[in-house]
Amino acid sequence: MAILKIARMGHPVLARPADAVADPAAPEIGRLIDDMIETMVDAGGTGLAAPQVHAPLRIVVFFVDGARNNGEKVPLTVLINPVCEILDATAETGYEGCLSLPGLTGPVPRARSIRYRGLGPDGQEIDRIAEGFHARVVQHECDHLDGVLYPMRMPDLGHFGFVEEVRRRVASEE
Repeated sequence: MAILKIARMGHPVLARPADAVADPAAPEIGRLIDDMIETMVDAGGTGLAAPQVHAPLRIVVFFVDGARNNGEKVPLTVLINPVCEILDATAETGYEGCLSLPGLTGPVPRARSIRYRGLGPDGQEIDRIAEGFHARVVQHECDHLDGVLYPMRMPDLGHFGFVEEVRRRVASEE
């Protein structure tokens, strides 16, 4: 396994739709997934999409810590060729970060509830309903597959900034 270089905002691989994975069982796809997981863990992320590691393929990996999701933990998940369907479009706004925009954050409205489907690395179908932070993570990672970075979802870039500055501003407003 290897830690891969993470593409940063502005790199063309992040601005284009990713290609479908033709053969999820191909050995090179398995190696890419293993490397993506190792890279995500090393970088301290909760999710990673293949385009972020310069592979324009429809693959995402993520997990959800129960502390950030009302006690509901979601184990490490690999989705190949995922599809998201909005179940409850009520927007919930939350601050997001991204390994491709290191040190930056901003408030992003996301659908409260989604259903996502895709293939696991074993070729078995995954079909889940997600709410709250779980839904946010999946929507964020799947956006990468369509060439969308979270600032593009922000209605007001006036709240976009470096994590430590935003934390200071939010604390002073409370």
